[in-house]
Amino acid sequence: MKKTILLLLLPLLGSAQNPAYKQASNYIQQHKEMMLEEFIQFLEIPNIATDKINIQRNAEWLMAAMKKRGIGDVMLMYPTTKGAPPAVYGEVRTPGATETVIFYAHYDGQPVDTTKWALGLHPFKPVLVPGIYQTDGKPLNIREALAQETSRLYARGASDDKGGVMSILNAYTALKESGIAPSVNIKFFFEGEEEAGSPHLQEILESYANKLESNMWVICDGPLHQSGRKQVVFGVRGDTHIEVTVFASKRPLHSGHYGNWAPNPGMQLAKLLSSMKDDKGKVLIKDFYSDVTPLTAAEKEALKKIPNVDEALKSELGFRYPENPDLSLSDAVNLPSLNINGIQSANVGKLSSNVIPTKAIASIDLRLVAGNDWQKQQQKVINHIKAQGFFVTDKEPTDEERKQYAKIAMVELSSGYNAQKTSLDHPFAKRITKAVATTSSTPIVLTPTLGGSLPLFIFEKYLNTKPVTVPIANHDNNQHAENENIKLKNFWNGIETFMSIMTMQ
Repeated sequence: MKKTILLLLLPLLGSAQNPAYKQASNYIQQHKEMMLEEFIQFLEIPNIATDKINIQRNAEWLMAAMKKRGIGDVMLMYPTTKGAPPAVYGEVRTPGATETVIFYAHYDGQPVDTTKWALGLHPFKPVLVPGIYQTDGKPLNIREALAQETSRLYARGASDDKGGVMSILNAYTALKESGIAPSVNIKFFFEGEEEAGSPHLQEILESYANKLESNMWVICDGPLHQSGRKQVVFGVRGDTHIEVTVFASKRPLHSGHYGNWAPNPGMQLAKLLSSMKDDKGKVLIKDFYSDVTPLTAAEKEALKKIPNVDEALKSELGFRYPENPDLSLSDAVNLPSLNINGIQSANVGKLSSNVIPTKAIASIDLRLVAGNDWQKQQQKVINHIKAQGFFVTDKEPTDEERKQYAKIAMVELSSGYNAQKTSLDHPFAKRITKAVATTSSTPIVLTPTLGGSLPLFIFEKYLNTKPVTVPIANHDNNQHAENENIKLKNFWNGIETFMSIMTMQ
């Protein structure tokens, strides 16, 4: 019993022994209004990854914000491909420090459909509210929001990932203004096209390899554990996409005149997709799991200690049974997955008409774990489609092909990247874990693999440096969706977390 109590108190003792935590925390408390105003200004700049003009505005705004803080060598790192977005870089040299940590976040965001945002919300007009947004809720001004524990800030990028950018910058500001020197050299690297798949990140890393030397990358992206506890993540899944289009008649057909006779692409696609998984969610595609790297003993032990939140999440999200009832959420994200992101054919609802459509389209998302190769994983899916009797092409079928083949599927491949893992026993990662623990009154969660994806294998491949991820956002932040938000409490806690890493022992 005594041992258990001591383990629970260790984070509290660590906080009390960290002078930076107390002094700089006081600075945050005194300057929350200013920090929040600046954060809102940043969120007002549209940041869709494909919007080159506004992405450039974001980069220039960040440069100014970094220079204002006294960060040195601030610059835009452009890839060799002309017209591609830059990363924003800066550094702080600490006298006597022999180690360097690079802090990463991204300033670009996911596409938006403003019609899906709740009435009264707009992705680039940040709104502060007392909690979960309701259409009849009253927006708060900054002082009102700061006075309420449950306040949230709604805007695209609030949690993914401008919140990460600003938590890192404000952590350095709080230390500097409190007269506290970091214990390591600090470099800042803010990417501008992560949400587009980071297609040019490799070019930047190769072109600026000398400047990007470090002992470890600390990645700020993604949410805290669903239990609300802080977590350190040692790996991320890889990601790639496939779009499958199934073809039937060359023109829409009256469903009365031609039903039961003409092929229906919606039905063909539904059958194809259902052949990819069994009733327990296991992917039936040949060799889908064959190259997965087994979990280490340390990773298995870490998974056992992760709080089980499955029942609470099912209640929150409104479903009774998970896709695979034999897997917990923590176990599920350590396996490769196949998900349908969207299906499209003819219209539904008020626009529905009595037709047999000409084609049906499915967007398929493949998440990868260590051992998977994204191109090989795509090919496994293509091979499965062929095995279901489809002629596979990469373009619209010709008349001759329509006459020759009973079932035709056009497969369009997106780029992708592989998963990445850092050992739970990595010495530098252990120090970061210890630093994060000093800012929490509850034990932190050590997560072998995050469910989401980031191109972290690139840092390891081209810079020979390992990354770990330290997320700050609330788990219900609507990341990538409408009504994206961040709890202000998470934002402030995130600043303190990064201060602790910057002053780690």
